[in-house]
Amino acid sequence: MTADPIGTLRQALMQPGRETSDYDLNPGTVLPKGRVLKPAAVLVPLTVGPDGARVILTKRSSRLKHHPGQIAFPGGKIDDTDPGPVDAALREAEEEIGLPRQDVEILGTWGAHETVTGFMVTPVFGLVRDVFSPVPEAGEVEEVFSVPFAHVTDPARFSVEGRMWRGVRRRYYVVPYGPYYIWGATARILRALADRMAQ
Repeated sequence: MTADPIGTLRQALMQPGRETSDYDLNPGTVLPKGRVLKPAAVLVPLTVGPDGARVILTKRSSRLKHHPGQIAFPGGKIDDTDPGPVDAALREAEEEIGLPRQDVEILGTWGAHETVTGFMVTPVFGLVRDVFSPVPEAGEVEEVFSVPFAHVTDPARFSVEGRMWRGVRRRYYVVPYGPYYIWGATARILRALADRMAQ
């Protein structure tokens, strides 16, 4: 990993990119015409400390109706009161993990990611400037943890797995770390990041 991962990330975010999708590894998928996707945003929060750069992630509550127990970035749907995806991502991060928005330096965004659950998710990359002690929102977040930036920006750490989804086998990226099984949209966004960092 480069000695200046944040600088390399800034450069990567300035490169032209394309929108990603949960269907990237399933090119035969026929999507319904006229489908309406709900706008959403996630914050990809990074910290830099003595042990290097890290990415903050959450483990969703096992009591949630949607995606229980899955690893995710803090985020959610863009409300009518949100001026845009950056504000939505910062609001959700403050609500879900207690991250003060004023402590986040926005590094950039890129093309939205379409999920199989009907969302169009804009990734927002932010550097957490101060020491941060997470406060998980009890109803949504079971755990807040971090993974090494070098781990999730190394394409060799990713593999492709599959499972049945609504009667069809769907393939997706995974990038496990210790006890954490990072997959689906979260892993796809990280894989896009890894690909850009490797260019």
